[in-house]
Amino acid sequence: MTEPGEQLPEEVLALIFRHLPLRDRATASRVCRAWAAAATCSAVWHDTIISYDCEREGTLLPYLSACLDHVHNLRLEFEPSREPSRRAATELLTALAGRTPGLRSLLLNCHGEKPLFDAGRDILDAVHAICRASCALRHLDLRRLPFTLDDALVLQASRGCPELRSLFLNNCTLVGSVRPDSVLELLKACPRLRALGLHLASLSGTALQVLAAPDRAPFAHLALRCACPEDARAPPLPEEAWAAVRRRHPRLVVELELEPALPDESVTRVLQPAVPVAALRLSLSGDTVGPVRFAARHYASTLRALEVRAAASAELDAALELLAVRCSDLREVHCFCVVRPSVLHAFRAHCPRLRSYTLKLTREPHPWLPTLVA
Repeated sequence: MTEPGEQLPEEVLALIFRHLPLRDRATASRVCRAWAAAATCSAVWHDTIISYDCEREGTLLPYLSACLDHVHNLRLEFEPSREPSRRAATELLTALAGRTPGLRSLLLNCHGEKPLFDAGRDILDAVHAICRASCALRHLDLRRLPFTLDDALVLQASRGCPELRSLFLNNCTLVGSVRPDSVLELLKACPRLRALGLHLASLSGTALQVLAAPDRAPFAHLALRCACPEDARAPPLPEEAWAAVRRRHPRLVVELELEPALPDESVTRVLQPAVPVAALRLSLSGDTVGPVRFAARHYASTLRALEVRAAASAELDAALELLAVRCSDLREVHCFCVVRPSVLHAFRAHCPRLRSYTLKLTREPHPWLPTLVA
């Protein structure tokens, strides 16, 4: 504490308060006028994480209301199965939708189980309101939202958020309801979009042509999830379209996630040599050895991260050893089954840039934690 008559500068107090939990910020704002001014200034709230995992935090909205104009980048965490947590998150999003200049970045992170037969209409309506009102929104991440995202949301983002730089819709849902036409409209309405996350069925050859246009702004990141029946039925995207996108955006990074619902014949359509896959996550119910060998043959110059969830086998071990030799620029490899010692040796010997790995030689209790490379 300072001596009577002395006070820490507001910028120093703000630097301290920005690291406090919300409830402690609210307490600090009631200490004195100087602390109240510091606790509600824009420096404290510009980048904000709000967690409604705890039910009692639903009482914080009256305090937050005075600070919402200063919130530009928000990470909001809540539990959709707990009514107080969900209601508080919905009320906060609705309140933010009415503020000017509005959000620049929004990430929604749901914890816990999703209630059965829950379409999430209340949460999705609040997200719609954000997209309708926040014309300055640049980043929207809905990957951790467990509800089906549809064309109406994508079209609302297209109309209301022309400054979008990134949009991630590749969430964990069993139904893909975003049609390729809606994605095409999004790409045309948001010419500065640099990163996009989708279910595979939402991407079309026409969209790739739009991305490959000579006047298109640099496009850096494409995340594709293949998990629902629509993804399994999606036709293969033209190799020449992928090649054109790669020429136009030589630094493009593609993340590919293949889930158990994808049959073997669909996997062979999804994995294409022309795709610059940098991160590959395989959690297949069928053949995993074939996709690992394919990655070793065709993604040697681009692959940086590999995650495999499969049953242990000598064939898988051999495929992993081949990949270690061919993909020497790997930064991460995580295999959630027991492997033989030669697999670990291959990655340590042939991948000098390896930063972390999960390669267990014996069965261990879960969760399996990665080993960091010094």
